[in-house]
Amino acid sequence: MKEKLITAVKALISLGLMGYLLFRFLSDPQDRSVLLNTLTTAHYGYLLLALGLYVLAVATNALKWHILLRAQGIPVPLKAVTSYTFVGFFFNNFLPANIGGDVMRGFELARYTERSAEAAVSVIIDRIIGLAAFMFTAVVAALIAVNVIPPDQFAQDSEAARNLFLVEVVALAGMLVITAGFVVLLSHRLRKLAGRLFELKLLAPLAPLYQRISAAFEAYRHQYRAIFWAFGVGVITVLLTGVVDVAIVAGLNGFISPIYIFLFNPIIAVSLIAPISIGGLGAMSALYVYFYGLVGVPQTLAFALSLVKQAITYLGSLPGGWLWLRRRGATPSSVASKQYPVESFTDY
Repeated sequence: MKEKLITAVKALISLGLMGYLLFRFLSDPQDRSVLLNTLTTAHYGYLLLALGLYVLAVATNALKWHILLRAQGIPVPLKAVTSYTFVGFFFNNFLPANIGGDVMRGFELARYTERSAEAAVSVIIDRIIGLAAFMFTAVVAALIAVNVIPPDQFAQDSEAARNLFLVEVVALAGMLVITAGFVVLLSHRLRKLAGRLFELKLLAPLAPLYQRISAAFEAYRHQYRAIFWAFGVGVITVLLTGVVDVAIVAGLNGFISPIYIFLFNPIIAVSLIAPISIGGLGAMSALYVYFYGLVGVPQTLAFALSLVKQAITYLGSLPGGWLWLRRRGATPSSVASKQYPVESFTDY
């Protein structure tokens, strides 16, 4: 009952935000005319390019996870990892919270390897490195926007300059928090300290599971090269998602400075992890309108961009649903032997 209530609240938030935004832009004759004209005169070639880039970004995200799995000594073929990643993205966008995709990725991997603790840890590490890549990109973009772009561009709009500075501070703080969390998870001493909690009678039954998870984290302690390469691939993934927005803006015959796209795109993506909506519906559009409004981008263009991005996200995630339905009912052995033959691997 509690889960159903939470899901209902998220649905209400999504529908409420989207309903408010639609009323906001469709009730005003001028905004309605601009919005409909922007959407109906779009160049579909650019939008198809954006869809292809989104699918490519999902594939590079799979490569990041694959690197981390190899570092942990889990020989899962890239083809299988890519399939699980698409399944995860499908559940991210069609379940009430983005963490649903992580659960499905871990579940699919555990079925393949029968190493549930290691599978769970690899998903967590992959998520943290992905978040770090998003915030790193935002920090770099913020530093460029605030300190490299000629100041005279903001001479007539001091509020935009002040907003950018605040965004820079938020991006730096987010990067520091994520980095600190990653360090704590990899710290043998801190994990050992946390293990004392499982000496309590109430938590004692979970002690064996915690020990397995702790040992799995231990596998990454000295895998600096693998973590570096995974982070690099993560940055490439973030840049690709930014180029998706650049292509959409071009298709909508609008203009948004690419530096703002590479600044706000990762911040919005990280913000959408908060489980307050279903697949980011409504929340994504509200964030687009708010953040791009900070630098003077027309709200109608920001809203149109968010609508097309939402549609591309859904379309690009559909292959994951097809892959998941295809494997329903299959046993782990059949999945491993028939669909994804085991490959040899070498450590990074």
